[in-house]
Amino acid sequence: MDRPGEKLKRVRERLKLTYRDVEQASQVIARRRGNEDFAVPLSRLADVENKGTLPSIFRLYTLCAIYRLDLDEVLGWYGVPPDMLAADSFQLQHGATHLVQFPRAADRSSSQEAVASQDAAEVAAELDRTVFIGHPGRHFEKIPLDFLAGSDTRHLRYGLIGLADWSMYPLLLPGSLVVIDDSRRKIAAGGWTNEHERPIYFLEHRGGHACGWCAITGSLLVVQPHPACNQVPQVFAFPSEVDVLGEVVGVAMRLGPRLALPRQNARAAAPATSPGR
Repeated sequence: MDRPGEKLKRVRERLKLTYRDVEQASQVIARRRGNEDFAVPLSRLADVENKGTLPSIFRLYTLCAIYRLDLDEVLGWYGVPPDMLAADSFQLQHGATHLVQFPRAADRSSSQEAVASQDAAEVAAELDRTVFIGHPGRHFEKIPLDFLAGSDTRHLRYGLIGLADWSMYPLLLPGSLVVIDDSRRKIAAGGWTNEHERPIYFLEHRGGHACGWCAITGSLLVVQPHPACNQVPQVFAFPSEVDVLGEVVGVAMRLGPRLALPRQNARAAAPATSPGR
């Protein structure tokens, strides 16, 4: 298998660029960026191509710009898989609820959107009935988590419910990935008949993030937790102390061994027993 440096060398030679051409072009980029770390000295380029020297992230960016290469693809040459960033991240859980800062659906290229839309349309035909997928095939492996919220992915963002956040248990388990529609920021005052229909909102405040049912009372925003968690509501001055990032429109939860409620919550969630039993 060719080393990454050898691949970069072949691209340079295909473009008929000399070491000096690349060095001079890199200096232009360094001046544009206002950072000499983007410059690629002639000797360093030779080491990258012939000795397998690992370029810095700045120089790798510069070489991709000069050679018209996709940075994510070149990172893959070096064994860094950008497409696995989200999957690896979700294996590492945090206690605090937080927003997931990965590229949004609207940032994808048109070709990627076309593929996702085509596959999503094919999968949608199967959603009316229960099916066993087995190992995800060609049509399923490309479907992003955006599909949890439907075909319009332009306004979607993601959040993770922290492992220490039991505020919406049992509707949202700690560690859940939620899909947020940032076009739905207005707090609904009614329109639901049960807790499953009531909108859940994802919020950002000075101390971090929160996720729960919300109500506007005068100039205050009240974040109402699920009754089963036995937590008190959070109250913020609105909109000075809290931002509504959007409504939760999808959720993915990992199922496994039964989660252990915090001690005070477990007592509150335990069913009451009749006298004499």
